[in-house]
Amino acid sequence: MAYIVKPLVTEKMTSLTDKQNKFGFIVRPEANKLQIKKEVEALYGVTVVDVNTSRYAGKNKSRYTRSGLIKGRSNAFKKAVVTLKEGETIDFYSNI
Repeated sequence: MAYIVKPLVTEKMTSLTDKQNKFGFIVRPEANKLQIKKEVEALYGVTVVDVNTSRYAGKNKSRYTRSGLIKGRSNAFKKAVVTLKEGETIDFYSNI
């Protein structure tokens, strides 16, 4: 089962990548650290040293319809910050 939804490419994650060799991913809420580690190692061919996870709620969304305003939350996901072995890196843009 694919636990990784997409890589996190933000300004904050880019600075963490440059300074501490950490990469961020959005993962499914049911994934645990061992599953995330195995999948990152299989997909990118790197050695994972550490995995940190945190849960977060989705953004509030609203839309206007004929029946009125509908409010709700998008799906909740989990963030995973993966620390790689010294000297290894992941290039997210190589497959474009």
